[in-house]
Amino acid sequence: MAIKLIVGLGNPGQQYIFTRHNAGFWFVHHLAQQFNITLSADKKFHGVTGRGQIHGSDVRLLMPLTFMNKSGQSVVPMVNFYGIKNDELLIAHDELDIPAGSIKLKTDGGHGGHNGLRDITPHIGNDFHRLRVGIGHPGHKSKVSGHVLSKASPDEQIAIDSALTTAFEALPLLLDGDVEKARSQINGFKLPE
Repeated sequence: MAIKLIVGLGNPGQQYIFTRHNAGFWFVHHLAQQFNITLSADKKFHGVTGRGQIHGSDVRLLMPLTFMNKSGQSVVPMVNFYGIKNDELLIAHDELDIPAGSIKLKTDGGHGGHNGLRDITPHIGNDFHRLRVGIGHPGHKSKVSGHVLSKASPDEQIAIDSALTTAFEALPLLLDGDVEKARSQINGFKLPE
């Protein structure tokens, strides 16, 4: 099945725009800019939404404005309202367990401790596509909150942006439903030495 809804997870508010936890927002915001999709507040879905053509496919975009740990309050109503099947859903989010500059496309699996996914999966299951944007781990769980809610270093940001570019390049494959080829392209990304 082709992707019909792309969700970017993050936190609303000016103070969070450039924090690592908003990597999912960065992905969706870039798509909206690149493909001239207007994003506007939608109270029904507790988020910012848009709809447009991306590489010839009709795609909806969503950035929840509920804060990360309440992402399900935005994603679940939109999925249900438009009858989006899990294999038509791509959720982009930050990922502690992979280094900055790495990116992985995964289908299925648990929430991995990610509060946004933790709030979504009990309602729709876990067999949707995830774009896991590596932000690296600070080394100890006591430092995680500060890490995800702070800005990446300039070098890390360059690495994250390079990884996101790979995801943008693989998007036509995903939109056409060629998940395995897209996964191979995305998961094979390595930063230049």
